Amino acid sequence: MKSLLLFSVLGLVIVAGLAGCSKSPEPDASGAATGPGGESSIAADNDARPSDGRGVWNFRERTYGSGVLFQYRNGEEAGNFSILESLGGGLAAFDFDRDGYDDVCIAGGGHFSEKRILPYPTGLFRRTAAWKWQNVSLVAGVSDNSFYSHGIARTDYDQDGMPDFVVTGYGGIELWHNLGDGTFERLRDAVGLLDTQWSSSAAWGDLNGDQIPDLYVAHYVNWSWENHPFCNGGPNGGREICPPRSYTGLTDTVYFSNGDGTFRDVSAEIPLTAEGKGLGVLVADFDNDLDNDVYVTNDTVANFLYENTGFGTGSGTLKDVSLSSGSSLSSLGVPDGSMGVDACDFNSDGLPEIWVVNYERESNAMYQNSGGLVFRHISQRIGLNAIGAMYVGWGTTCQDFDRDGDEDIFVSNGHVIRYPQNAPLNQTPLLLENMDGKRLVNVATGAGSWMTTPHMGRGAIAADFDLDGDMDLAVSRTNQPIAVLENTTTARRPDWLGVRLIGVKAAREPVGARIQLEAGQSQYRFVKGGGSYGSSQSDSVLFAIPSDAGDVSLEIQWPSGTRQTLKNLPKNRHLVILENNSQPDVSRVAQYLP
Repeated sequence: MKSLLLFSVLGLVIVAGLAGCSKSPEPDASGAATGPGGESSIAADNDARPSDGRGVWNFRERTYGSGVLFQYRNGEEAGNFSILESLGGGLAAFDFDRDGYDDVCIAGGGHFSEKRILPYPTGLFRRTAAWKWQNVSLVAGVSDNSFYSHGIARTDYDQDGMPDFVVTGYGGIELWHNLGDGTFERLRDAVGLLDTQWSSSAAWGDLNGDQIPDLYVAHYVNWSWENHPFCNGGPNGGREICPPRSYTGLTDTVYFSNGDGTFRDVSAEIPLTAEGKGLGVLVADFDNDLDNDVYVTNDTVANFLYENTGFGTGSGTLKDVSLSSGSSLSSLGVPDGSMGVDACDFNSDGLPEIWVVNYERESNAMYQNSGGLVFRHISQRIGLNAIGAMYVGWGTTCQDFDRDGDEDIFVSNGHVIRYPQNAPLNQTPLLLENMDGKRLVNVATGAGSWMTTPHMGRGAIAADFDLDGDMDLAVSRTNQPIAVLENTTTARRPDWLGVRLIGVKAAREPVGARIQLEAGQSQYRFVKGGGSYGSSQSDSVLFAIPSDAGDVSLEIQWPSGTRQTLKNLPKNRHLVILENNSQPDVSRVAQYLP
């Protein structure tokens, strides 16, 4: 295992300085993916609309032959019809061995033995070659999960250069500490993570200004065997999964890091709003004031937006500005059934919009940022209502998939009950092209066979798995294999730049940082914690560079207050940038590792 660490450090030095790779030329001997079959596509007014001839969209399934043989299982075969079975799971992309390539970690779910709720293992897959991963769950020691799991939240919690992760689920949370030799140790009660409630998603980010990541945990509802009512809706008056309105919501939890590897529960001090029904959580600097705010998607009750008002004082006070912000309700002023969440600069003005995916017969929500934590619900204006409302959205990610300079959106969809009346169980995903910050158009129909096949979609993540300058996808599906998708979409701009930030004064993974690219036009990306549904995106961001761009420069606003400008940057490379360095310096990054 010691040799693995040495290889990891050397790998970072080599890969971070590589020139951009071309598309992987090796043939896909496994063939295209096949769907579960039998389900019809979801009818939508705008589903088959082309991309205005601006390029060819395509995602090629790489699952078969990749080595990522894993599926989230919910235990529905026991016939309990519990709401626990409806949530599904998430996944995370992170380079746990620091060889320069993103590995994949996946929540496994659980099953039932009469009234006992039993876990399935967590999966960890190490990238070994082009579109090849090795299952190292047992060797790494992470497969022995102790509860029915849902989410994976990644960060470097102890700032030692090796990414760690938290697993959420029914029965609490567990922290897996990366020991740097290819193995992890499980930490929970001994470090102050005493959560025993039903946790769905979690997100990391420095909330009190001590430059160490804190943890926000979203909780769902008070279901238990003692609170398991009969709800009809099945065939011949049979049982169906009860809706979330049948249960009281649970209050979320915030843990501040003590700086010594332990945590303290500060939920009552902050304080948090009681009885949400949280499914997604995102930590980001929504008002560009150098502190991290928190957005929580709730199921059938208003979403939460917390303004950070205690940053730098050690208190990290979170003020609930949900209703006054305009970002907590639908366009009709009522709560949605909200699941997945992300933030993107949809209209390229430097302010992060809040993107939320919702239940069927509810429009997905784009909340446009007007500044000062004031948002406008603009879904109808940008064409989302025309796409159709018979989707149940879960994992989502905002990325510039077609490399034209603005961020597009992927959404994985799938139903939560067994016998839906309006929409099918398995549902096609959405792939929404950003048309110059004015509207979103669903281009999934022309983006390959996987995008036109119905799935039981849940968590979704984006990462440049092959380091070729565009974002690929991995999607968790309930009782179906994990999907790994290569982005082979025609790039609209020939050049690109990948950026990963390492904080020195700021937290090592600097959630809250804003990166501004200047290369013929301004583009903005944000370092965020959590998001999607129960998932963590890659910690690298990508920019598209026009062919006529001259000097390529970056301005980075670090959450520590540092402003850093880098000029004359190379194109078609992934760069690792250390806080306050005048230029990307690969050797300095390697020395900064333990």
